[in-house]
Amino acid sequence: MIPPEPPQQQLQPPPPAPPNHVVTTIENLPAEGSGGSLSASSRAGVRQRIRKVLNREMLISVALGQVLSLLVCGIGLTSKYLAEDFHANTPVFQSFLNYILLFLVYTTTLAVRQGEENLLAILRRRWWRYMILGLIDLEANYLVVKAYQYTTLTSVQLLDCFVIPVVILLSWFFLLIRYKAVHFIGIVVCILGMGCMVGADVLVGRHQGAGENKLVGDLLVLGGATLYGISNVWEEYIIRTLSRVEFLGMIGLFGAFFSGIQLAIMEHKELLKVPWDWQIGLLYVGFSACMFGLYSFMPVVIKKTSATSVNLSLLTADLYSLFCGLFLFHYKFSGLYLLSFFTILIGLVLYSSTSTYIAQDPRVYKQFRNPSGPVVDLPNTAQVEPSVTYTSLGQETEEEPHVRVA
Repeated sequence: MIPPEPPQQQLQPPPPAPPNHVVTTIENLPAEGSGGSLSASSRAGVRQRIRKVLNREMLISVALGQVLSLLVCGIGLTSKYLAEDFHANTPVFQSFLNYILLFLVYTTTLAVRQGEENLLAILRRRWWRYMILGLIDLEANYLVVKAYQYTTLTSVQLLDCFVIPVVILLSWFFLLIRYKAVHFIGIVVCILGMGCMVGADVLVGRHQGAGENKLVGDLLVLGGATLYGISNVWEEYIIRTLSRVEFLGMIGLFGAFFSGIQLAIMEHKELLKVPWDWQIGLLYVGFSACMFGLYSFMPVVIKKTSATSVNLSLLTADLYSLFCGLFLFHYKFSGLYLLSFFTILIGLVLYSSTSTYIAQDPRVYKQFRNPSGPVVDLPNTAQVEPSVTYTSLGQETEEEPHVRVA
């Protein structure tokens, strides 16, 4: 007698993957009569909760952007004191101090890690990419600071806005981010606010300072803004696909190396002319602290929002510097400055009121971004619409499993 075959064990579907930080939009909720499991009252409750979360995230993103603007304001004030009061024109040396701090904190952190996140392992795989990024970041800082010697403050403020269309275009083509009409409206409102501030500068006479070669200065600003845009978008890609510590550690390594070479070639004589005392030392320390805080905190804000949102937020940095200058440098005041500030804030709120989305199914995008992790099959319980938000509304985890679309 042949014994009966044991019953086959039913394959259990794998547990659902942890949240991959992709939140469906309100429009993708099951509609009434479409077979969805949510009742009308439940759908209304879900929509209300989503709106509350979106409003909270909008306020948080705007507030985080203003923290970055305050750090940029500190950088500008310390640089102004060094250049005008103590005649210390050392932009490369100031960048060198920041890169050294990044090296001591983040590069050494990578050096003591084990496995694939170790410094040597990263250098073997991606050293040439970070070398190019380090050069781009260094020269972006140098070109914009150098432009002040040739062109007016008004031109620098106005042309520096060129970084915004650069970031938008690069994000569209390389990060696959798609924008809605409200995003473009918010961007236009922010730029109008910036134009209002430039007009106020002209009215109160803060547009002086043009050198003999104004065209050279304007071209330096445009070049620096373009390099800033490339650096910011590349930074967003790295911190979303790899890690914040890896980005900062490699920037510290190559930034310190190349800025040290540039300092020895171009600025060693200027450094010898600096009248060193405790006040100058304190200004250099303040500059380095603000710059280090900006570099360390910006990846956190970019990961929570985007490179575009961060650059829009930084438009208010000049206004913070101006408000401080009213007391420190006795600048003339104009009501247009307040109008400009609130116009930029309105543009930021408009931009942050709706999340951007990516151009394809987010699960495929996440698999493309993480080709080396474990693959998990998700149960095909519902169809995922391609119109999804890109930003996260929850607590993010360090490592996320890869998913494969059936």
